[in-house]
Amino acid sequence: MRDRNFLDAIMEFEQQLESLQQQFDEIKKSVAHLVEEYQSLQMENYHLRKRLEDLTKAAETFEQGGKKGALDIGEGYDNLARLYQEGFHVCNVHFGSSRKGEDCLFCLSFFNKNS
Repeated sequence: MRDRNFLDAIMEFEQQLESLQQQFDEIKKSVAHLVEEYQSLQMENYHLRKRLEDLTKAAETFEQGGKKGALDIGEGYDNLARLYQEGFHVCNVHFGSSRKGEDCLFCLSFFNKNS
């Protein structure tokens, strides 16, 4: 009888370990997803800060009447095309958010209007 209780206890312990392992695997997947999202947001933030810095410098140059003067329309278009190629929306619907590798019809129609 004692052997039976001991075996039952071991089987129950094994089931608990399996359950904990499943929970641990789910937590690892969640953490991996969060880390991936965090890195994506960090990269997006970096690109947006860089773009803001570029625009601020261009605005200061314009205000000071420097060599560049007003921003060239072609330059702005090129900057938007570069942002789009880097994976960000340039359309008014989702501007600045990540495209996650998918093409956006709104962004593409924007480029078609301006070409």
